[in-house]
Amino acid sequence: MLDRAFAEHFAADWVAAWNAHDLDRILAHYADDFEMTSPVIVQIAGEPSGTLRGKQAVGVYWRKALQLIPDLQFELISLLVGVGSVTLYYKGARGRLAAEVFHFGPDRKVVKAFAHYAG
Repeated sequence: MLDRAFAEHFAADWVAAWNAHDLDRILAHYADDFEMTSPVIVQIAGEPSGTLRGKQAVGVYWRKALQLIPDLQFELISLLVGVGSVTLYYKGARGRLAAEVFHFGPDRKVVKAFAHYAG
């Protein structure tokens, strides 16, 4: 079970890492073999399934995304806490609304993440 304090710390550090464009700090939140699913993976990484596995593959994708959107900034709107998971609802690139669901392993590293976008 994740508590609210952990979720708030995770959310604040995750947003700060993205806003600093610090890829190592971003990836530090994730297990080595984590799985990321996002419709943007199809667009940027060219992976038709929308899913990438492992820090190396996701790191390449996120590095490219940061290069394509050099002014990327996230603004947290809301934080939702589940059993073993956290959802962040935020404004992303160009004010686009996003919700990302993070599932955590026993070491409190993200093992699976699912991104959802409005519009």
